[in-house]
Amino acid sequence: MTGTEPAATLNRRRLLLASGAAVAAGAAGTTGAFLPGGRRPPATSDAPGHPDTRAPAPRDPAGRQSRAVRRPTPYGTTTLETTARLGGAAGPGSYRRLVPGPGWPLTVRTELAAAGNGRQDRRTPLACFVQFTDLHLTDVQNPLRTEFLRSRGASAWRAQEALTVAGAVAMVEQVNALGPGPHTGLPPAFVMTTGDNVDNNSVIELEWFLTLMSGGPITPNSGDPAAYEGVQNSGLPLYWHPDDAALRDLDKRRGLPLVPGFLEAATRTVSSPGLRVPWYSTVGNHDDLPGGCLSPALHDIAVGSRKLLSVPDADAAAYARALRTGDDPRSEVLTSVLRRHAASARTVTPDERRRPFTPHDYLAAHLDPAHTGAGPRGHGYTEDHLDGERMYYSFRVAENVVGVSIDTTYRGGHYEGSLGSEQLRWLERTLAAHSSRSYDADGRLVRRPGADDAHILVFSHHHSAGMTRRPDAAPTDEPRHDGAEVVALLSRFPNVVAWINGHSHVNRITPHGHATPARSFWEVNTASHVDYPHHARLIELADNGDGTISLFTTLIESAAPHRTAPGFDDLSAVGLASLYRELAYNAPGLAAGMPGGVQESWAGTAGDRNTELLLGITR
Repeated sequence: MTGTEPAATLNRRRLLLASGAAVAAGAAGTTGAFLPGGRRPPATSDAPGHPDTRAPAPRDPAGRQSRAVRRPTPYGTTTLETTARLGGAAGPGSYRRLVPGPGWPLTVRTELAAAGNGRQDRRTPLACFVQFTDLHLTDVQNPLRTEFLRSRGASAWRAQEALTVAGAVAMVEQVNALGPGPHTGLPPAFVMTTGDNVDNNSVIELEWFLTLMSGGPITPNSGDPAAYEGVQNSGLPLYWHPDDAALRDLDKRRGLPLVPGFLEAATRTVSSPGLRVPWYSTVGNHDDLPGGCLSPALHDIAVGSRKLLSVPDADAAAYARALRTGDDPRSEVLTSVLRRHAASARTVTPDERRRPFTPHDYLAAHLDPAHTGAGPRGHGYTEDHLDGERMYYSFRVAENVVGVSIDTTYRGGHYEGSLGSEQLRWLERTLAAHSSRSYDADGRLVRRPGADDAHILVFSHHHSAGMTRRPDAAPTDEPRHDGAEVVALLSRFPNVVAWINGHSHVNRITPHGHATPARSFWEVNTASHVDYPHHARLIELADNGDGTISLFTTLIESAAPHRTAPGFDDLSAVGLASLYRELAYNAPGLAAGMPGGVQESWAGTAGDRNTELLLGITR
């Protein structure tokens, strides 16, 4: 996290990132349900083909408003046109409905290069794609989830968690509906996910994610196929019980509604149309470790029959302290808590599909032809990655544009990120292969006449501030490298345009190296699809013909309507996807903060949302 983030947000975000208190879900619905009138977007016949995959051997910016070229898309819209806003007055115990609000204008950021007059007329489009991040598709009934931490604060558990599948399908529908990018006129050529695609590192969640992206039915339920066995019908007032009119739980007291039939609807099958464009995958800590930070050795608990819903305050405090310090990589504190209170845990139906998956499992599942969808097979990974379980690669984004996906996760049991020395060396070699000149560690210019010069986009899950050199508990002596070291490496290569990532659940765009234009690039950190504000990014790259390039970042929301049904009686996939977003906007500590305050910081400032990021290319 950065030092500019408010303390309240910092504490909640650390708790959520560390504890795995995030999402799961589903809903009834049919393919194409989220577009107006049930329409499906036409297939894009002029979209670029699959990029060639190649296996490897805030700040308050000084931006200014600009007249953006706003070309409304045929069906989908972006936040240039409209954004979801909370309606009504805030107050204790109030639940506020979502309404459509005005869009956010384009902000031109010139910290790294000046904006030349007339560049719009000289512009050559280079690339257009979409970033997904932090979907956190979650089996909320998994016995490894630690919802009991809510006793230490209402924000440690999300009321919207049972609806992530419906919400994610609505985001896929929106991408399928997007027309040409508003600034380049290019259609999106692919989607890149930047990690935390699932929440609990379980096989069933991975199946949901791959089906979401490639197309097919998803039944967001586990354990007993005919019953829900999670916290929301436990009878504990600590959690929102949407179906129980008699229980005056914590969330109803602060205004959350009664929604009869909610849990049955949330566990019904929903069909994903799958993305109509190729997609690529980057791994996050929740994809690599149960809950994003727990030991895979907890397999027996994950597939077992005891789910702990509440613990004494002392035990909750001990586990929260272990998460905060990161000094329990083998999850011994949690194991002790779970075993000590097993007798008081809820009995649930065991399910082998909840078992944690290994890196090899993750790679093999991506390579399964059943999950190829719009391609490419493996979604960045190849058969060669199975040897050694490497989860990083490079690929061709467009002509003269290269993407590099890196694996920033600790496999030793912590939510913060890092790179091992072997991968850092691979990254340096990959950057060098596409840069005819660079700088060595001492700042001396190095020329490579035979290198294939290309603009370079780097993708990862963790942002630079979320990467530390915490000792790795994995069985290796390999040194680890933090975010500052990655920034230093990227700054040595003038061809690097941007480092695009997630993890923070915040929209934030950071200039790096502005004191030395030849060694500068942008870091684009995007908020999650599980928390407010539920954003993905449409990213476009263009050559301005004047020695600069522009990287455009345009936030998009899902295809679900802003308004939910007046009486909360629409339990279709459409209705649940709208409710998913509305519940997130009403999260504890957030609803009272918009506009301004904590909630606004998650969405970022104007310079972190819809932007034109200038960068020199003759540096």
